[in-house]
Amino acid sequence: MRKQTEQHCQVNRTQRIAAACIGLLAFISGTWAQTIYVSLQGKDQWPGTQEQPVATLKKAQELARTYRPDTNVEVIIGDGTYYLPETFCFTAQDSKTYPATVTYRAQHPGKAILSGGLKLSLSWRQRGKGIWAATLPDTFEIDQLYINGQRQRMARFPNAALGEGKNVFDTWTLEHNAVYDAAQAPLTPQRITRWKHPEGGIVHAMHTALWGDMHWLITGKAGKNSLLLEGGWQNNRPSPMHPVYRMVENIQEELDAPGEWFYNPEEKELCFIPGPGTDMKAATTEIVRLKHLIEFNGTQEAPVTGVNLDGLVFRHSSRTFMENKEPLLRSDWTVYRGGAIVYNGAEDCQVTRCEFDQVGGNTIFINNYNRRITIRECYIHDSGANGIAFVGDPQMVRSPLFRYGNQDYAHMDTLPGPKGQNYPMECLVEDCLITRTGRDEKQTAPIQISMSKRITVRHCSIYDVPRAGINISEGTFGGHLIEYCDIFNTVLETGDHGSFNSWGRDRYWTPDVRTFARLVDRNPEMTWWDMTEPNIIRHNRWRCDHGWDIDLDDGSSHYRIYNNLLLNGGLKMREGYDRIVTNNIIVNNSLHPHVWPHDNGDVFMHNIVFTAYQPAAMQSDLKANDKWGKELDRNFFVGGKQDMEQFHANGADPHSRYGDPLFLNTAQGDYRVSQDSPAKAIGFQNFSMNEFGVRSAWLKQMARKPILPIPRIKQTTPDTAPQKWMGATITEVKGYGLSAFGVGFDQAGIAFGEMEEESTAASSGLKSGDLLQSINGVRITGFADLHKYLKQSAGQQQEMKLTVIREQKEKVIRIPAHKPVEKEAE
Repeated sequence: MRKQTEQHCQVNRTQRIAAACIGLLAFISGTWAQTIYVSLQGKDQWPGTQEQPVATLKKAQELARTYRPDTNVEVIIGDGTYYLPETFCFTAQDSKTYPATVTYRAQHPGKAILSGGLKLSLSWRQRGKGIWAATLPDTFEIDQLYINGQRQRMARFPNAALGEGKNVFDTWTLEHNAVYDAAQAPLTPQRITRWKHPEGGIVHAMHTALWGDMHWLITGKAGKNSLLLEGGWQNNRPSPMHPVYRMVENIQEELDAPGEWFYNPEEKELCFIPGPGTDMKAATTEIVRLKHLIEFNGTQEAPVTGVNLDGLVFRHSSRTFMENKEPLLRSDWTVYRGGAIVYNGAEDCQVTRCEFDQVGGNTIFINNYNRRITIRECYIHDSGANGIAFVGDPQMVRSPLFRYGNQDYAHMDTLPGPKGQNYPMECLVEDCLITRTGRDEKQTAPIQISMSKRITVRHCSIYDVPRAGINISEGTFGGHLIEYCDIFNTVLETGDHGSFNSWGRDRYWTPDVRTFARLVDRNPEMTWWDMTEPNIIRHNRWRCDHGWDIDLDDGSSHYRIYNNLLLNGGLKMREGYDRIVTNNIIVNNSLHPHVWPHDNGDVFMHNIVFTAYQPAAMQSDLKANDKWGKELDRNFFVGGKQDMEQFHANGADPHSRYGDPLFLNTAQGDYRVSQDSPAKAIGFQNFSMNEFGVRSAWLKQMARKPILPIPRIKQTTPDTAPQKWMGATITEVKGYGLSAFGVGFDQAGIAFGEMEEESTAASSGLKSGDLLQSINGVRITGFADLHKYLKQSAGQQQEMKLTVIREQKEKVIRIPAHKPVEKEAE
């Protein structure tokens, strides 16, 4: 022990000496700092001084590269809009030796704008029906049009609706059971007949289960009233188009509403219907040219190091949804590896105090090998796709699969961890306001993490987005930390998701819980093969009104979740292992355990919940009275004693308490409990309620906060008690419980649970976890439908054909007429 202490002291002395040397180097480097000035009024023939600035970033970069790698350089960019002629690229030639940096900084934060677009000087003329037209000087591919700094809509149908709450393609308010309306349908034969030349038009449609969206390019017409389409690859679990949520754009005949435009490249004519008060004679007209504004192009062997961007505004990058093709392993997502800023092979680089305004695709994309990239104090809004995406190389994943489905255990690489280093690691997103991302692509997130390690997201405010606020696509490779964030108004345009969403479709996992549970029994280390370190979610505030506040889906394992305030949707944990959830407050909701394997090591303790647990398909692997997890106990139930005792048979909550927790001030969002709260008896400890979200003054001034719920302190009971039929326990499943079966809200049904070995249900091939949808073509949505069918068919000797959902696919089970079937469920 003494020897170890001496060694520790020696290490500390060495570290102190090293730190002193670094500090001295920093001081010396600082004295060598050089400054280069850029101005729209400058000339590239000038030396780049404050009195004689250069005109372009390219020239400033050339000058910056002339200084030694250990020299600090600042490139000061003057006010105005700099239209980039091509993507601006950093390479290893720009690298600095730590701690020296080269920083491209706005002279006045928010006043220097880097644009991937082009400003057009046009002579607008009126054409009638509110349409203004202008002839362009050359032929352009116009993806987006900006008038006076605001992105306008392509000519489209149905038109965007005015007013609040219209979120799906800006036309509909999301309804999971939306009804077809022919007046709003864009692809009817009658409407298509009107279109003379629809080629170049775009069809956008939601997934039938609302898991995201898909896009098609119209390449022509097939006859008079149907279209030739190319696309639909933007979802890794594709489906037909949603029957209601469809929209078509870039169709000349649909130019009929203020804010819409259409460009005819053959005639070089741009047409636009301005809104009230827009003076087209004086309007600033801009179009988009570049997919990427800035690229960092290094390698693991020769990375770009020490290059920073500060105080800049980024605008005008192209939409890229038709290039969003690459599947992200077995997640539901595909991805395009690009964005307004793209990092390839960079280390110790920062983006600080920057605004990203209405960029067309991903905002910042950290691709493959990158280390210690920091995004701090940024404002990201109205982006077409993801906000900040960390995505590694699938070749680093052992035995990767690229579509939802069964695992191939026979040919699996069983070594733990990644194959190499080609993925993002130890990166930070801090103090960022990210809102209204996914304007064009719905299967996106403000922060997306896939095949990465040790990504930290801290003090971010995230809201008004179509899907999750933060999405982790799979377990590879773990170690992420999410803390002090404020995330709400999520899942506004999709379904079956949460403000936080994760999947765990790693090597150990396959859709049949019984299969992987037996394998994990034999080799518990399987669950750590890809998820090499736990993920931590702590000190956050979450609210999702269209899903769960936190959704750990499909095998998500090894999470540590504590000190979170969940305001509405509750916490879902499907399948998975080793989730330790402690000291959280779940307002007006509870834990949603879905499809747990036996002995999965889950812990749920010291939490305050408002209702009974809401399980789904728990008897897929477990029996009715099997113990759930490792320990579910010492929680506090606001709903009352009945809620607390409801799952005692599963070993849950023998030492939990119930009652009024005596919150301090819920109207102001303060859910701390008073000193004499009975919740303290179960080990609950107060945590801070005023540290959620952004911290910088300018971002706090803009950032919204979630609507605070009115606490519902009342006892809850299940909608219907389980019943017995054909020797099986059956339960009704509807609403969010349908997520456990991977179906939409319109597929409510009856779930089969534990069944006797010799029962009619078991001998006919039914399994625990099957979700009944119909009998002999008659739709069964619940007990009432089942009782009605059995009563009407009493006395009939006929085969019963049961359509069930098993492993998220339809399967037909036939029960011969001679088998005994109770004509009533009990």
